[in-house]
Amino acid sequence: MEEVKGDKIVRVLQIYAKLSDGYVVNKTQEAQRCGVNERTIQRDIDDIRSFLDADLSRTGNVNSIVYDRQHKGYRLETLYNLKLKNSEVLALCKILLDSRAFTKNEMTGMLDKLINCCVPKSSQKLVRDMISNEEFHYVEPRHKSEFIDKMWDIGQAVRKSRYIEIEYLRMKDKELVHRKVKPAAIMFSEYYFYLTAFIDDDEVKKDFDVLNDSFPTIYRIDRIRSFRVLEERFHIPYGDRFEEGEFRKRIQFMYGGRLQKVKFKYSGLDIDAVLDRLPTARILDEEDGVYTVSAEVFGKGIDMWIRSQGENVQMI
Repeated sequence: MEEVKGDKIVRVLQIYAKLSDGYVVNKTQEAQRCGVNERTIQRDIDDIRSFLDADLSRTGNVNSIVYDRQHKGYRLETLYNLKLKNSEVLALCKILLDSRAFTKNEMTGMLDKLINCCVPKSSQKLVRDMISNEEFHYVEPRHKSEFIDKMWDIGQAVRKSRYIEIEYLRMKDKELVHRKVKPAAIMFSEYYFYLTAFIDDDEVKKDFDVLNDSFPTIYRIDRIRSFRVLEERFHIPYGDRFEEGEFRKRIQFMYGGRLQKVKFKYSGLDIDAVLDRLPTARILDEEDGVYTVSAEVFGKGIDMWIRSQGENVQMI
């Protein structure tokens, strides 16, 4: 007997309502209740699965109908939510704008894609209105270089452990230098993206401040005028791998150099700001609001930070 369309719609909606309310749907019991065979109920469940898959882009919820062996039936399981909340998207937009890391064209494109992909259509205008003033007055970096695709290619070289050759504009003398390096990581700090890489060339390294330095050289990616990823690969033993997270904790303003320990007294109002700026910092002592702090850092960037604190910081 041909199934009546209205009966099917009612039956599917009833099954969907049960699943949404957290009930387990037993195929045999449901078939008896509706006066149909189990294959019909299975088709209904498959139709609901198809609807949930199609509805993913609207809700952001990854819903799945799974078979529960313990209860001998089907239940609805929400795995996770793909959509960011409006507040999360707003926070990310603010961080992007404050980074000033991209040209205005790149920044506008990324903000549009972030809002279009992650915010429900009903809220998109609200989020755009909340960032419109900052977006309008956005000041792009002076180098005006678009390098996102370049950064991706370099990232692939890092992942595949391939040498790269670069032509780099050195700032101290404005000279264009050639380097063959082992790329280690891409990092971001103070408006710029950086490549950290190891140099094998002893002739080049003889001019370094620290001979036989076991830590990488730092290159600002927007100053890489050209580069070429080589087929040649390098190998760094797992125990000697470069850990950018640990390196990042110890470096200020991306100025390289030797690893050192510093100790200073801090008499400012917010010790948390110091501990956030220097993730390796430890409070050794506190007396009358004056803190004695030690930290492990790389290079000369710490000197710049200390000078920026004025009378609040006194080196020991």
